[in-house]
Amino acid sequence: MNILIIGSGGREHTLAWKMAQSELLSTLYVAPGNAGTASFAVNVPISVNDFQNIKELVTTKDISLVVVGPEDPLVNGIHDFFLQDEALKDIPVIGPQKAGAILEGSKEFAKDFMDRHQIPTAAYKSFTANELEQGYAFLETLQPPYVLKADGLAAGKGVLILPDLEEAKTELKNMLVDAKFGQASNKVVIEEFLSGIELSVFVLTDGKNYLTLPTAKDYKRIGEGDTGLNTGGMGAISPVPFADDVFMQKVEDRIIKPTIDGFVKDNIPYKGFVFIGLIKVSEEPFVIEYNVRMGDPETEVVIPRIKNDLVSLFKAVGNGTLDTVTLELDERSATTVVGVSGGYPEAYENGKVITGLDTIEGSVVFHAGTQLRDQEVVSAGGRVLAVTSYGEDFREALKTTYKNLEKISFQGMYYRKDIGFDLENQ
Repeated sequence: MNILIIGSGGREHTLAWKMAQSELLSTLYVAPGNAGTASFAVNVPISVNDFQNIKELVTTKDISLVVVGPEDPLVNGIHDFFLQDEALKDIPVIGPQKAGAILEGSKEFAKDFMDRHQIPTAAYKSFTANELEQGYAFLETLQPPYVLKADGLAAGKGVLILPDLEEAKTELKNMLVDAKFGQASNKVVIEEFLSGIELSVFVLTDGKNYLTLPTAKDYKRIGEGDTGLNTGGMGAISPVPFADDVFMQKVEDRIIKPTIDGFVKDNIPYKGFVFIGLIKVSEEPFVIEYNVRMGDPETEVVIPRIKNDLVSLFKAVGNGTLDTVTLELDERSATTVVGVSGGYPEAYENGKVITGLDTIEGSVVFHAGTQLRDQEVVSAGGRVLAVTSYGEDFREALKTTYKNLEKISFQGMYYRKDIGFDLENQ
């Protein structure tokens, strides 16, 4: 079968790498793809939100399965677009319809969903520009630090955690009145701060049945020791050592099952991944957020640990038979560390030639922001590549990853050397 993956980052390269191993696959297309996917798939220069040209590609290339990587086209309704088109309606799309994608598209919707289905999360209220004074009053009822979240999509940058009440009030005004995050902060969710250690749990569902994928922990801050600005992710490890069987049973019973049951009760059609951002407070799990796709760079450690044929898993999602599948996992740990452009997450330059990719041993390099230029691989984004390795534990895997990262070079390249630093005593 011919398959299309939509997206261009490390997540999409990892999905493509895994799907390319399937005997069910004929030709794999990636739109728009990157220099990494070009080595075993056909890259097609189509934007992820260009639904009409995606339709033309799907129909002319006889594509029979579409996997949507990023959140944007999902929130914009690409799955609905397929269902409403006579030529496309029978082609399975992995990724929820708009009614499910709003779980990521609106923080308020997600919090209300959790409240409705008794899923543990931080106390919260949401406010618009007309309710600024009420927002100030709610902040005054909370203990610092203060958490402000833009309601809409803000490319992972719409969350502020502030230590000072006056600063929180100023930023609330900046978001609501001065549109700090554009339309994404037309509404702002204020919630209580939960103190604990974070992790991510991923679920693949056909809307009724589900498989719980490996746990992962990613590292968002640019600086070592989790300091500095937030990024799209500087590294990840899987499994998470502190997520033992007892804790994961709580996650299953209190969060995963009520979430999938909630889709059924609320009549939300959902075929695809659910990313559940969790925080462990003492020994109890709370939901920080939902995303409606795989995370990046968590994908680069979760997908390599799945032994099943990924195409057959996606076929089961499409035809609603995920309950017939048993998930098989590699028991080894996997780690990934991201090499980023100098200056990221602020201003950075593209077009830097990347060397050393052909010298890697014992790791897989997943491309995130890369392009081919005159047969050379060059940087084309803030996060450029991720080096993934296996090991008996995350420490052993990290040694291999770092050894290989030292062989890769491009002007201004930076990576954190302390991924996993907070797990030593877990």
